[in-house]
Amino acid sequence: MLKVLSGINLTVGKGEKVGLIGEAGCGKTTTMKAVMRILAPNARVPCGEIIFNNKDILKASTKELQHIRRKQISMVFQDPTAALNPVFKIRDQLSDVIAYASADEKENLPSKQEVKTAAIQVLKDVSLPDPARILDSYPFQLSGGMKQRVCISMALVAAHELLIADEPGTSLDVTIEDQILRLLGKIAAEKNVAVILISHALGAVRGLVDRVYVMYAGTIIEVASTDELFSNPVHPYTKGLLKAIPKLTGGGIMEGIKGRIPDYMNPPDGCRFCTRCEDRGSDCMDRKPELVDVGNSHYVACSQHGGKQ
Repeated sequence: MLKVLSGINLTVGKGEKVGLIGEAGCGKTTTMKAVMRILAPNARVPCGEIIFNNKDILKASTKELQHIRRKQISMVFQDPTAALNPVFKIRDQLSDVIAYASADEKENLPSKQEVKTAAIQVLKDVSLPDPARILDSYPFQLSGGMKQRVCISMALVAAHELLIADEPGTSLDVTIEDQILRLLGKIAAEKNVAVILISHALGAVRGLVDRVYVMYAGTIIEVASTDELFSNPVHPYTKGLLKAIPKLTGGGIMEGIKGRIPDYMNPPDGCRFCTRCEDRGSDCMDRKPELVDVGNSHYVACSQHGGKQ
């Protein structure tokens, strides 16, 4: 059995923009799928709570989950091509989402004209030109950036309180990625929607979020405000991530972090980063460090750098 997530503790305030960063395979997407309760059928969460509006999502009934996904939380996935059905026009797919999200508790659906008006409006909200043409197009007729904007528009229909963006610019070129992230920030501010941005692109995170969680091998190892984290990183893993960011001034090839993520089948009992850490102590393999405040609401889980075991 793979032991992927271990003791994740993450909070998001109303209207707050939070970043969740870490290299590929660290469990970022798995964490958010657990929040949405869309993990694979063979996955399970043996303990813990996922509290949203004072209710535990893990204990929510099917009807309660439907309400949450219709009216409160939605997720934008990283590959818009895979997220859209290639055999249906955008009109059909977006209309279904709008009708589902707009239905009341008695399953009364809005009229076709109301759905069409709402579809045009949400496409305008994500700055797509000529919404009527977009609605009459198949996904393959749109560029990657346009398809991702369509996916964001679908998510916004239901995301009245929380929008989870899972690396929304991964499949796009850097210019379009920047446009998508700016759009997310603009919409979140206008609608007062909280955002969780999953990314391994630290530069993109820095320009959008208020607070950052650093994740490694299924654990949270550092939490701080965006400015504090980038100006004063404490955990060795965070320092390694920041050193790996390419600089506009050049200066040679950036150094990566040596080693690889531990095997989730049999991860270390202590700090999961200890096998790659140059600052590890004698007991780092055996005891898991706790997140402790090292000042300025900056939390670190490292026995050698402010944390304790």
